Amino acid sequence: MIGKLQNRFQNFRSKVVEPVQLQQLETELLAESILDLPYLVLIVGSCAIATFGLLTNSSAVIIGAMIVAPLMLPIRALAFGALQGNVILFRKGIIAVAVGTIIAIAIAYSLGLFVSLPRFGSEVLARSEPTLLDLGIAVAAGGISGYAKVEPKISGSLAGTAIAVALMPPICVIGLGLSQANFSLSIGATLLYLTNLLGITLSCMLTFLLTGYASLHRARKPLLWTIALTVILVIPLGVSFYRLLRQAQLETSVRRALLSKTVTFQRLQLLTLETNWLVNPPQIRLNVRAREPVTPWQVQLLEEFIEREMGQSFTLIFEVGEVQEVQREDDKGTRGN
Repeated sequence: MIGKLQNRFQNFRSKVVEPVQLQQLETELLAESILDLPYLVLIVGSCAIATFGLLTNSSAVIIGAMIVAPLMLPIRALAFGALQGNVILFRKGIIAVAVGTIIAIAIAYSLGLFVSLPRFGSEVLARSEPTLLDLGIAVAAGGISGYAKVEPKISGSLAGTAIAVALMPPICVIGLGLSQANFSLSIGATLLYLTNLLGITLSCMLTFLLTGYASLHRARKPLLWTIALTVILVIPLGVSFYRLLRQAQLETSVRRALLSKTVTFQRLQLLTLETNWLVNPPQIRLNVRAREPVTPWQVQLLEEFIEREMGQSFTLIFEVGEVQEVQREDDKGTRGN
């Protein structure tokens, strides 16, 4: 069994791409990167669907927009054009991606101004804090997309790949953030979009290289440039990933303290927990329900517990909603009289 796998791997590595196959791939990628009316219609349609899905906080609608969005196609073209030194293919891919991105941002911005929601839902906020996990998703999906182009047998998986990478929703979040002057939201979504863009490009390059459609000698320089740009993104993505881990650890510690069997917090029910990491010390805002008022002594105890668990001091702010049990009056006695 292992010997068969080794033989297949050797055959895969020693695969020779005929000039006819190479020319066919270039022709197909060139056709996919043309900035024509069907491409623009798909950009406008997918952007409108994604923006409305984000505004209504509907994940199902957003998934539909991911399938329709055509941005994956010119990204593969610019990746292959860079490897081959094909200036025409690379330029057409870059232009198609850039024009599609600008149009989508403008549409999302206009819809955001028109609707003017006071607050965005979780689907919007989730695309403003990318981490290293998002880069991993982009790299994996880009590899599948590139391999699907050179291996017709798995071309049907492209729709699933588009859903995994989700190129259009981050662009729409950029426009929505700008429409409400929420620049931190737009910056976070821009980071996610660039992460997806570079992750897909790098992975497609490696896939075309490994499948024999490009030579390492010619591809070395563009590949190194793409890797360098991706490494630059790793820094903010790593910071966000570390913050994500800290947030998960913090929530676990707080819930363990509130749900413990001690009498200190046994009458509290935690609803939401939000952490502001931009202040020093970080501020935790707890939305709880309680049958009795929360005392400053209880807040101090929880702050000390979290400091021991996390090795860092935090400021706690409780937002307490009082719980009262109300029943109708028993009027049986009144009826009897």
